[in-house]
Amino acid sequence: MSGMSRRAFLRTTVAAGTVASLGGPLGNVALSAQRAKPNIIFILGDDWGLDDTGCYGSDRHKNRTPNLDALAAGGIRFERCYSTPLCGPTRCEINTGRYPFRTGGLTNPTAGRPKSQDEYPLARILKEAGYDTCSAGKWRQMGETPRDWGFDEYITDNTASGWYWQKTYTKNGDLIETAEEVYCPDVYHEFAVDFLRRHAPKGAVPAKPFYLYYPSHLVHGPILRTPDSKPGETDPVTLYNDNVAYLDKQVGALVAEIDKLGLRENTLIVFSTDNGTVGQPSTIGGRKINGVKGTMLEGGSRVPLIANWKGVAPTGRVLKDLVDFSDILPTFAEVAGAKLPPGVAIDGHSFAPQIHGHEGQPREWIYVQLGSRWYVRDGGWKLNRAGELFDMKDAPFVEQPVAEDSKDEAAIAARKRLQAVLDKLNPAGGRTISPEEEAAAKNKAKKNKQKQGQKKGKKKAKANEQTQP
Repeated sequence: MSGMSRRAFLRTTVAAGTVASLGGPLGNVALSAQRAKPNIIFILGDDWGLDDTGCYGSDRHKNRTPNLDALAAGGIRFERCYSTPLCGPTRCEINTGRYPFRTGGLTNPTAGRPKSQDEYPLARILKEAGYDTCSAGKWRQMGETPRDWGFDEYITDNTASGWYWQKTYTKNGDLIETAEEVYCPDVYHEFAVDFLRRHAPKGAVPAKPFYLYYPSHLVHGPILRTPDSKPGETDPVTLYNDNVAYLDKQVGALVAEIDKLGLRENTLIVFSTDNGTVGQPSTIGGRKINGVKGTMLEGGSRVPLIANWKGVAPTGRVLKDLVDFSDILPTFAEVAGAKLPPGVAIDGHSFAPQIHGHEGQPREWIYVQLGSRWYVRDGGWKLNRAGELFDMKDAPFVEQPVAEDSKDEAAIAARKRLQAVLDKLNPAGGRTISPEEEAAAKNKAKKNKQKQGQKKGKKKAKANEQTQP
């Protein structure tokens, strides 16, 4: 009997038969327990910081993200959430609940180091708690396939050269080829909607709870036209705005589908992004956030985090609680009633109590790492690997350096407190990246940026030629 031992098969069959034969209270309890498990949808934007989101005060996009703003108005908006500064390490942290020095997912080129058999992935934890799992969108940088990491179904791009207008993509391990170019974000969205529809309740019979991981490519470069862009549009600012609006539109369509299927009251929806803005940063209240994607500054890692659960999460609440991306795994596990794996060093702290409207036990600090650089930050101060202390009272706009010989008592206490955190974490004693690997990673990123710039220039030149009489 493939995939399951005879003993396990019999145990499962007997248990299922027992529940089915119970016409009384125990049968009802079993069904109630299944209904009680909420669905979880995690939408992840790409290269999208606080300054791209209207409800976080974006001057440029204040009227361009109405659906995200509505989710925040109907739920909780966390003001101080931290990813890593790059795509790959962030995805490792989401799926493992562990910091980069534990997994080896330190940079984009090393994000494939963590292996599913060596970790205890989030999707696997939820599957063991009775969930169906689906990943629809970006998987690049992570190693293996989404299925290896616990996803029953998945769809993603199959090439590193592009992920918007394509003739190929990968669906459940199969290469799909199309005669004409398709807009992959729409293909992935349709896949996600189909998954939702197959998990709608049918009469009195509840569907299995599900976890939908929806990592969009928007608004990662190259910034191209969307299906809603004007024909022939080439202005980079307009196209960027179109990309922001399109992701918001897809979020709205997903939420509308959940409402239509009658799933809203039993579905936790979380939106966040993998790192800060790059390319076209906006302002908040006329001020620029300090830093962008790839930097160890606020603009590199400080990202939006919105949690919406109709009838459960309080509406319109804004929290200053510190959150980092290792917290996603234990939060979703607690919401699902799943057990965390024994003997695994999970770095995350669950914010499930806050989602339920309780105070919970907010973090005292967050940790961010990229390659051989790292820092720890609490509510008012930040200390990095080099021993540099920063006053963060005007963050995310200003990170004020504090002199090493400062006599300020609060600064002295902060340095001592944060250094103790770093000493206990001991990231230097974990998995590291060599100087050669780090230099290679930086060089690759530089070349990719140059390559994208060249492609952009060629497309613009071609468009200009086509518009000339």
